[in-house]
Amino acid sequence: MDKDINNKAGQIVIHAYGDASVLEHGSVILPPPGGGEIRVRHTAIGVNFVDIYHRSGLYPLPALPAVPGVEAAGVVEAIGPGVQGLAVGQRIAYAGPPAGAYSTARNLPAEKAIALPDEVADDTVAALLLRGITAHMLFQHVRPLRAGDTVLVQAAAGGLGLVLVQWAKALGATVIGTVSSEAKAALAREHGLDHAINYREHAVPDAVRALTAGRGVDYAIDGIGGQTLVDTLRAVRAFGMVASVGQVSGEVPLDLSMLGGGHNVAFARPSMFGMVADAGLYREAAQATLARLKGGLRATVAQVLPLAQAAEAHRRLEDGANSGAILLRP
Repeated sequence: MDKDINNKAGQIVIHAYGDASVLEHGSVILPPPGGGEIRVRHTAIGVNFVDIYHRSGLYPLPALPAVPGVEAAGVVEAIGPGVQGLAVGQRIAYAGPPAGAYSTARNLPAEKAIALPDEVADDTVAALLLRGITAHMLFQHVRPLRAGDTVLVQAAAGGLGLVLVQWAKALGATVIGTVSSEAKAALAREHGLDHAINYREHAVPDAVRALTAGRGVDYAIDGIGGQTLVDTLRAVRAFGMVASVGQVSGEVPLDLSMLGGGHNVAFARPSMFGMVADAGLYREAAQATLARLKGGLRATVAQVLPLAQAAEAHRRLEDGANSGAILLRP
């Protein structure tokens, strides 16, 4: 028997930036975990828009070839020198860099591992950990959300949107969300959305003003970019805030006059990766996410595809037809 058979891992590799077709399926022999590392055998892998940004080169990876993916759940398979507090066979999850989650197994810095309680399923945490960390960052650190606030969530039926809706409702906010269909509106309402706006039928700023007696929302979160970000800025009250957390539709050169003058809107472009680079903040946000899961935060998994179909997962996410999260199964 090949002595390295247990060290083999299937993986998705990028050799050049481009569309989904650059995601290639291959395999590798993993070295033993080094000092401060563990080997994790994945059971569920989250698919996120940041993976698309990495694949396209919008957010370049440190070097190519590279394995994308920044979120997964799995089981500790081996422990390197100097690692404490973890055991072989223990269930863990992680989110954030270094990339490499699109694999059946990988070596990972042990400090990234978040121990999972028995009641939290692997698929659930793989669908929610990155998004939960983002929600905690937005509602605790970027602008602390208070009971009675009104929040606008763009793409409220998406993977991040459904988490933001639930999190904001748990904090006592009134939540307005944009959707593209009545089916997505119904799904978002099931997760606590107070008011749904179909952006294909209504101008979002006008609809928001109508729902808020002409005032606008206190806080808006936009992961779309492009013209949508312009509309988001117009939907916020004077001295309110917009947080931009993505650019699916592309960047818009921000005209600072849209923030000042009669608008007086604060603008934030927070980095979840920047936050998780701080080990303390990472663990704080991860534990907050686990606490929300125990308190009723629901995961909506739209599809589970085999790891080898990562390119199809990217295409479906880019098409925007899915509601909820997409997972890859190793």
